[in-house]
Amino acid sequence: MLFRCHLKRALPQKVSCKFCAVMGKLQSKLKYSTYKYSRPDGFRDERIQTKAFQEYSPAHVDTVSVVAALNSDLCVSGGKDKTVVAYNWRTGNVVKRLKGHEREITKIACIHKSGQFFSASRDKMVMMWDLQGSSQPRQQFSGHSMVVTGLAVSPDTSQLCTGSRDNTLLLWDVGTGQCAERASVSRNLVTHLCWVPREPYILQTSEDKTIRLWDSRGLQVAHVFPAKQHIQTHCEVSEDGHKCISCSSGFGGEGCEATLWDLRQTRNRICEYKGHFQTVASCVFLPRALALTPVIATSSHDCKVKIWNQDSGACLFTLSLDGSGPLTSLAVADTVSLLCASFSRGIRLLRVDHSRGLELQEVAGF
Repeated sequence: MLFRCHLKRALPQKVSCKFCAVMGKLQSKLKYSTYKYSRPDGFRDERIQTKAFQEYSPAHVDTVSVVAALNSDLCVSGGKDKTVVAYNWRTGNVVKRLKGHEREITKIACIHKSGQFFSASRDKMVMMWDLQGSSQPRQQFSGHSMVVTGLAVSPDTSQLCTGSRDNTLLLWDVGTGQCAERASVSRNLVTHLCWVPREPYILQTSEDKTIRLWDSRGLQVAHVFPAKQHIQTHCEVSEDGHKCISCSSGFGGEGCEATLWDLRQTRNRICEYKGHFQTVASCVFLPRALALTPVIATSSHDCKVKIWNQDSGACLFTLSLDGSGPLTSLAVADTVSLLCASFSRGIRLLRVDHSRGLELQEVAGF
């Protein structure tokens, strides 16, 4: 049998061209991806990006449901393999693999700049872990009757708020593991929770298409934002606590948007970000150092991560993670890096590049 080398010479199968052999090895270490770039003047073009790509040992053996940053080097993730994994995304090493849940991990909440974090699961349990401790959970929180779908730690780390598809929110004392408050709202199937920095308020999204602001002092609803047209899947609060973003389910471009809200006096809708074609599963505020104007990022079931101008709603950049399946979670790793969890290809490390404007590159996977 014959094959053709780069010079189009027909050679026997066992005889190889040295140049082609070297190039083959080089290409195996490179990844080619297509992305769309939007310039400030509105012009869009499509580029082929060639770059070195590092494939680390995988953190999980199945779908990754959630990823969160623990500190500037470590992330914590969970998924269908029922395992919580602390991973050094800079070196590509598993730091600790923790087992205790009986079903899929749904949420992770970290106490930043510490070794402590919480995991929620379809087994209705929440567990607290400590990297400096044993492989057993430091604390367990049991009180929901259905899958736990919301998890938020108070700014002083003394309280934990959990939410579930059982329509309830529970407020826990982290030190004792005891439930201090319970609140229930009919048809309030919780999808996500986050605590407002330096405030006693908790933001919550729901399958009833609303966003609620809870006062942790008594666990009462302080405000309900105008209902959207689709399920609200996720929410995030800005570092200054002045704004929040939520994102919507959808299909074929219907719904599939993120929305910026004012958390201060007016509590009005400020801006919408439309361009995804399937459910937007996650949204984050990006560090101010990344761009001259504030920017946010979204990840979607359409396999795309988008960067948006926070003020104008313009899409600045789109990265397609082909073959990843639905993108399930997005987290800010450091000032230039994002972590994106996926259904089929684990966790992808993305990096912002300023060499040709604001671009996002896929640099590693694990």
